[in-house]
Amino acid sequence: MHHRPHSAFARFAQWVAQHTGRPFAFGVALTFFMAWIIAGPALEYHPVWQQLFGVVTGLVTFLMVFLIQNTQNRDTEALHVKLDELLRATKGTRKEILDAEDFDEDDLEAMRAKYEDLAEKVRSRRGKHPRQHHPKSEE
Repeated sequence: MHHRPHSAFARFAQWVAQHTGRPFAFGVALTFFMAWIIAGPALEYHPVWQQLFGVVTGLVTFLMVFLIQNTQNRDTEALHVKLDELLRATKGTRKEILDAEDFDEDDLEAMRAKYEDLAEKVRSRRGKHPRQHHPKSEE
């Protein structure tokens, strides 16, 4: 079952994010940049030429920030829902961490430190030390 975003903005943001992350979009941007560079000497580096490039790139960048943030927020929310479902459905998990994204920084740091301690104990039992690199043996 595949659901499309409901709002027109969400659909537009998703479409832009999908298409601007492709090699073709990079090629278009590179072509625009190269045309600007080549046009410079022909236009004798006129101030309008410089301002136009600055305004266009500034506006595109400004708008892309919002579009990318929208798609990232949606992706993050979907990831939280999926992880919450795994936590909820798995026996033995601590259900209080289902809303960890709402914890304050001190609570998150305390939880992270607790899991680091658990990982340290597991490594100690296996005879490995934290952050110690063990290169693979060459065959």
